[in-house]
Amino acid sequence: MPSPPPHVRILMATFNGARHLEAQLASIAAQSHADWSLWVSDDGSTDDTCRIVQDFGRSFPVRLVAGPQRGTGAQNFLSMLNHPELPSGPVALADQDDVWLKGKLARALRRMASASGDRPARPVLYAAESMLTDYSLRRLRISRAARARAGFANALVQNLFGGHTTLLNAEALALVRRAGVRDGVGFHDWWIYQLISGAGGALVLDPLPMALYRQHGANELGASGGLAGTQRRLQMLLRRDFVRLITAQTSALAEVSDLLTPDAQATLTAFRAAPSSGPGRVAMLRRLGIARASRAGTAAFLAAALLGRM
Repeated sequence: MPSPPPHVRILMATFNGARHLEAQLASIAAQSHADWSLWVSDDGSTDDTCRIVQDFGRSFPVRLVAGPQRGTGAQNFLSMLNHPELPSGPVALADQDDVWLKGKLARALRRMASASGDRPARPVLYAAESMLTDYSLRRLRISRAARARAGFANALVQNLFGGHTTLLNAEALALVRRAGVRDGVGFHDWWIYQLISGAGGALVLDPLPMALYRQHGANELGASGGLAGTQRRLQMLLRRDFVRLITAQTSALAEVSDLLTPDAQATLTAFRAAPSSGPGRVAMLRRLGIARASRAGTAAFLAAALLGRM
């Protein structure tokens, strides 16, 4: 007899999210996989966020904890993933302002189980495409991350696993907890992708949209391809934010390099030792096979690397 699907702990980081929170909570309540509990880490909200969560907790299993209040969603999520009372088992990450589609958890669990195959102790990371919407949930387009080839060389310079659809199996959660909360991690979902791909975990990009992903001014980065997301990325590029972010996250990876495979360790060491700009940097990146998901994206990335901005 096949074992029943496992209990999933849904981890949501909140901060002044009252305006859209009820819609996301309703979509969680409507999941076809009903064996879940919700952990909410609130980072000091001054609106009705905590009241809404507490009201939801009268009908559903909810635990509300205090966030680290370090100013970023990344640190809030990493703090929750490393909470000493969080049990082992699969976890799903949830943003406060999205809407999940009804079969999200059930489909993710099936695909994660299939990806582990005959290696049940293998870390598995899952993310799905999203239906991008505007502030009022008017549909715009579907994201395109699932067309890419995921792997550690890509993870060093691009995130394909959006946190708003991410699930980790028990082994992936254990790996993240072994790495701990690291300073310099700007995006928790990118860090998780880097860590699990570097450790040889299975990477599952689902081509079917499983969430409505609001695009608005409060997004920390937003989806790529749209006008707002493109503008944010261009601003980060011009300010050299990407250089600082990649440097900080690869430094954090180096601190836990014992968790990575020998090949990933070698790639990370060579990447960090590459020249900061110029033809030598481009040549090293090409030699290591470090690239973004598309040819156009890789060309733009190498041009930015030539100028020392990536």
